[in-house]
Amino acid sequence: MKAFEQLYERHNRRVYSLCLRMTQNVSEAEDLAQEVFIQLFRKIGSFRGDSSLSTWLHSIGVSVALNGLRKTKRQRNREAPMEEGLMVGSTRAEAEPDLKERLARAIDSLADKYRTVFVMHDVEGYTHEEISGTLNIPVGTSKSHLFQARSKLRVALADFAPEWAS
Repeated sequence: MKAFEQLYERHNRRVYSLCLRMTQNVSEAEDLAQEVFIQLFRKIGSFRGDSSLSTWLHSIGVSVALNGLRKTKRQRNREAPMEEGLMVGSTRAEAEPDLKERLARAIDSLADKYRTVFVMHDVEGYTHEEISGTLNIPVGTSKSHLFQARSKLRVALADFAPEWAS
């Protein structure tokens, strides 16, 4: 138990940060980070040492976060915001959100495979080799997913800087 506590203390901030960046939701990130350490506790016996423990732990984190995102997406697709029901039959003009909000939404709208590589590389600072090992994909696929993610983000945010879309 002492060793597990040390692992938690050493890695909890980075795991939480990864979950938060992938979900963009504090409550979900807390739940998912907790689930990552539960999985670590359950699977620690299967750690083979092929990679560093932190890489293996973060691969668990990515997997748990992706599963959590899929579950959340399924739940959101079944629900409609209450405001939509109140707005039936009326029109409403909304102000253009600022760049930060639009960027967060644009990242959230990326396909899971693109968002995961984008967050891991451009936000968390992983190399393509580390992403490849963590996600069990070729390095070229990681690079391709990052290129696609950036391209989609450029298009989504083109009205902020039209030269980005070209």
